[in-house]
Amino acid sequence: MTTLISAEWIRLTSSRIWLWGGVAALASGAFIGLLALAGPENFDPPLPPLDTAEGTRVLVGLLGFLACLPALFGTAAVASEYRHGTVTTTSLFAPRRWTWLTAKLLAYTGAGLVYGFLAAAVAGAALFAAAAIDGVTLGLPVGVVLSLLARVALTMAVYTLLGVAIGALLRNQVAAMAVVGGYLYAVETALTMIPGVKALYPLLPGGATAALTGFTYLADAVAGQTGEPAVPLLSAPAGGAVLVGYALVAVAIAVLAPLRRDIT
Repeated sequence: MTTLISAEWIRLTSSRIWLWGGVAALASGAFIGLLALAGPENFDPPLPPLDTAEGTRVLVGLLGFLACLPALFGTAAVASEYRHGTVTTTSLFAPRRWTWLTAKLLAYTGAGLVYGFLAAAVAGAALFAAAAIDGVTLGLPVGVVLSLLARVALTMAVYTLLGVAIGALLRNQVAAMAVVGGYLYAVETALTMIPGVKALYPLLPGGATAALTGFTYLADAVAGQTGEPAVPLLSAPAGGAVLVGYALVAVAIAVLAPLRRDIT
């Protein structure tokens, strides 16, 4: 297993995935800084200003809203093996497929942590820099901001794990990435608008992520548009537990399902 994990790290660092992943992490953090520098109150519609607790939470939560990106990289990590046919060589090297898939899951969870903390570090530095340039103080204490950023980083690691699992299940790279992006950015948002279904939102991955990262702005905005009260989210620990639960279930299915499949 140690050899397989090392091989996955070599594969990762010798491909362009790590380069594009690093660029995406830096860009995600810098994007939050640009939003802060522009002044959330100047947006249309306006967001709470940076010197309020709600305004700071919204900007940090927006970084968590970009967790789809590491999930897409995780999906590509496995699905690209089937697309380019390298899965055959991998399976010959490690005939027990659960071993190399587990190695991928472990390796890319580590990569997701690196991605998450890099994005969080850039976003945190950009937030404090933007506040200093604007001559304001962030609406939350430094410790709380750092805690929220750490939660976002962990969320990105979990999403990377989910992406790897989905890539192993669907195999088709384009389809897998479309499912990940489409579900997180379209399906769940649509569900929050359906009166009888939106009660389930807190238990869905997006709702659990919002609870963990403290990002309630999306649910509140949808509630404002529909004229109905927003569905209360879970607590941060409960949201994290639900999100990890989804990842563990997806991992279990991803490990067990290929055992009865052909390679190609």
